[in-house]
Amino acid sequence: MTGLAARPLLGERRGQVVLGDANGVAVVHWDPLRRTSRWGRPARRSRPLRNFGDLLGPLIVSRLAQGLPRASGDPRLVAIGSILHFAEPGDVVWGTGLNPKGPADATIAGTLDVRAVRGPRTAESLRALGAEVPAVYGDPALLLPRVFPALASRPAPPRHELTVVPNLNELAPRATFPAGWRRDIVNPRSPVRGILRRIRHSQLVVGSSLHAIIAAESLGVPARAVATRHEDPFKYEDYYLGTGRDPRGLLAASVDEAIDMGGAPALNWDPGPLLASFPSDLWH
Repeated sequence: MTGLAARPLLGERRGQVVLGDANGVAVVHWDPLRRTSRWGRPARRSRPLRNFGDLLGPLIVSRLAQGLPRASGDPRLVAIGSILHFAEPGDVVWGTGLNPKGPADATIAGTLDVRAVRGPRTAESLRALGAEVPAVYGDPALLLPRVFPALASRPAPPRHELTVVPNLNELAPRATFPAGWRRDIVNPRSPVRGILRRIRHSQLVVGSSLHAIIAAESLGVPARAVATRHEDPFKYEDYYLGTGRDPRGLLAASVDEAIDMGGAPALNWDPGPLLASFPSDLWH
């Protein structure tokens, strides 16, 4: 996977978010400090959470910004993840979504420079707050095989029959998961490169980690999202709608049900508008 950094970009930390430096543009992404181990046990000191999906933002933006002149004026770009509640006045938004647990600030929404959002539900919510939102939908993680071409070709046959990637809120010691698929669990706090490699080599990916599902579908790997009591279905439905699919009946209620259902219907989505909306003007 040439060109894909094994470690996330590191930048200035501001509370729960980190501003990754993408050639002069501050890429806002969520990476709080937590006093827990990789599997959720108490730890002696705080460490960055390093959640797989949230680290994709600076990686993808930095790759798309390669070859562009260094930006001036300290622009901020909010890209990837349900992190619009961390936006500040005047931020540029590209492919981000809302999180019902942290709604957008009505006093800020109208100041945002929105180029694209994850899906129409995020768009509707922002418009109701006074933001101008184009009908350009899609999570930038869908562009993974285009920005990292080495990911585009799938090995045959897949090495792993099943990969299960839970949401951070469901992390627990591995022994607490059902024995039937315990060995197939991938921790979302594992290195990004390793998770992408595992997904690429899988026959089916299921779980409540939305970005594991998005990454799998971008690579042509069948995937099924699991909506549990820990996660509001908003983000999954927003993503499915943004990729041309009716979310009704697409979400599994458990990993076992997701395995029985198999992969969701294929994407009905054109990457062209999302790529064209990338705010390359920030680097001029």
